[in-house]
Amino acid sequence: MGAGHGHGHAGAKHRWRLMVSFGLIGVFFVVELIFGLTSGSLSLLSDAGHMAADVVTLGAALVATRIAARPDTTGRRSYGSYRAEVFASLLAVVLMLGVAVYVVVEAIGRIGEKAEISTGPMIVVGALGLVVNLIALMLLRAGASESLNVKGAYLEVMADTAGSVGVIVAGWLVASTGQPVWDTAVALAIGAFVAFRAVGLGKQVFAVLGQHVPEGLSAEEVAGDLAAIKGVRDVHDLHLWTLTSGMHVATAHLVADQRDSHSVLDQAREVLRSRHGVAHATLQVEPADHKGCDEIGW
Repeated sequence: MGAGHGHGHAGAKHRWRLMVSFGLIGVFFVVELIFGLTSGSLSLLSDAGHMAADVVTLGAALVATRIAARPDTTGRRSYGSYRAEVFASLLAVVLMLGVAVYVVVEAIGRIGEKAEISTGPMIVVGALGLVVNLIALMLLRAGASESLNVKGAYLEVMADTAGSVGVIVAGWLVASTGQPVWDTAVALAIGAFVAFRAVGLGKQVFAVLGQHVPEGLSAEEVAGDLAAIKGVRDVHDLHLWTLTSGMHVATAHLVADQRDSHSVLDQAREVLRSRHGVAHATLQVEPADHKGCDEIGW
């Protein structure tokens, strides 16, 4: 994939939805952080941290749609800059884990202490956060079915919507019972939820960076389908990996009769595209008497 070889990015046409959502959630994150610090509510602070992860995720989605469409002018990025999204996701993982650790440390520090919590601002800010998240969900929903980039942002905001509900519940429980322990309990629940999601996202990020076979694909099945093509005698050096979300890549050597090489190449590309969702494949068709591949040591 050189400078002149690019792919369309499905999230580009939904960029305005990402921008509006980014602006709404970015502004409200600052509001929630300020009231979390002034009200003494740990659950409000933990939800603000989760909303910060939303900001990073939406920002990464925006950057990805911009960078993905930018041609490489250096001649060194042969796969373009699609992986900017992956590195931004890694930053989101680090941020989310940091939020979870902060919440746990703060919760442990409050054990045995009589914390003063202003439940009024806590409930009001939680309710406003819920409204902001619902607006962002409605904006992103239209693009979630077309772009994995937008879908990731949509799921991130959906999770934060649950966090806003948790803040409202915590505020109501503290106001009703007079026990600040409910705030700590809800904060820990939000923190655990954020950590769980961060670990899951982290696994996906490292699977991409480690060039693992994409989830949902089987190297054995792909090799079997390629080997079943008329004229193919053998399949070897098959590699499958993900370049960025929704962009799977493959390389393979196909041993075939020389007279069938063009037909084999066309059929192999169609098999990879239609059956396995691999739109970009580099295939080498070799004659049956070709030697040399077995000399490679990796």
